[in-house]
Amino acid sequence: MGLRRIHTDKEDVLHKVCKPVTAFDAKLGKLLDDMKDTLLDANGVGLAAPQIGILRRVVLVDNGEEILELVNPELIETSGEQTGVEGCLSVPNRYGLVTRPMYAKVKAQDRNGNWFEAEGEELTARCFCHELDHLDGILYTEVMERFLTEDELEMDE
Repeated sequence: MGLRRIHTDKEDVLHKVCKPVTAFDAKLGKLLDDMKDTLLDANGVGLAAPQIGILRRVVLVDNGEEILELVNPELIETSGEQTGVEGCLSVPNRYGLVTRPMYAKVKAQDRNGNWFEAEGEELTARCFCHELDHLDGILYTEVMERFLTEDELEMDE
């Protein structure tokens, strides 16, 4: 297993814009494999490369059926609106109220450089938007309405 350390919101790496991936090689494959191991170990639904200290445009999103590998992803379509609880592996034990699209479609490359599209609603749409924000140095805490209190979180369970 290739577990990587997840950086927290106090670290500069999470506030920088990532560079596109240009080499689709074994190094990228290792990064994607390590990110998957790290995501699964942390019980997350998404992980962006800057969260493990790598300033490249790479994210993983668990859509409930599979873990999507998105290299150089771009948000190409959104619709609707949802407001809900959002957390982040880089902001441990804090949750905020965030408004995101209800539906999102992304265009991305796979680990071999082939372009494809993926889409999702509700949690998957939220996750696409959250993880792509990471690639531009934006954390959910910068777009949330407010943090939720312990009492509010307990009521949500």
